[in-house]
Amino acid sequence: MRARSVLYLPASNARAVEKARALPCDVAVLDLEDAVAPEMKLEARAAAVAAAHEGGFGPRLGVRINGLDTPWGADDLKALQGAPVDLIVAPKVDSAAMVHALSAALRPGVDLWAMIETPRALVELRDIAEADGALSGLMLGVNDLAKDLKTGPAPDREPLKPWLAAIVAHARANGLSVIDGVFNRIKDETGFAAECVQGRLYGFDGKSLIHPSQIEGANAAFGPSPDEIEWARKVVAAFTAPEAAGLGVIRVEGEMVERLHLQQAQALLAAL
Repeated sequence: MRARSVLYLPASNARAVEKARALPCDVAVLDLEDAVAPEMKLEARAAAVAAAHEGGFGPRLGVRINGLDTPWGADDLKALQGAPVDLIVAPKVDSAAMVHALSAALRPGVDLWAMIETPRALVELRDIAEADGALSGLMLGVNDLAKDLKTGPAPDREPLKPWLAAIVAHARANGLSVIDGVFNRIKDETGFAAECVQGRLYGFDGKSLIHPSQIEGANAAFGPSPDEIEWARKVVAAFTAPEAAGLGVIRVEGEMVERLHLQQAQALLAAL
């Protein structure tokens, strides 16, 4: 399923959670971690469970739990055992052992998305991505990662570029979804659009969002354009024509197109 727009919502903010039910994000994530103050953790957990049971969200609903090394993480998982959520987002996953522990605590059918946001996670990236269990996605936690790497703010995320590529490569090698990190400057529409374009060029499936105003831009950037859809249809039509039977390479409007392009076109159209 698509994950162009992954919107974080403080589970403790009832108004924001209610509004999220009408938003066109691909994934709504009720946040129990960064967006919730320590004194509100228990209230937020109860609110997330109640909201999940009430339903009414878009295609997929997730919950970001607190880390297992905090006083709340293990109890978050226990409380969500019977809640109808599609996925659990786990912060600061830095080992395959953590993936295994998290997976063991999830009921069957619930996916696990691991946040890659520490230097240790980068070092262990291969083992994390290859870990057996419920893991189905990697998410870039850009703020914590930049802090721990001691990189300063930089145009075009220059210091993080090697890791952007590495996270995508490991996700693709293991059939995982991969979601780009948040963009903090909510009112900087130009900067947000540019970072979405960059994320798609690197191969990310979508972007983590912190405000509903970012949904439309993310959906547009990480979804196919009308021209891409039209081209995909032309490629499929050309390969299904009788004269293309048995051919590995054909010409479509003067461009050489291979069977791998047919597979890409079919996948694009199937996701619409």
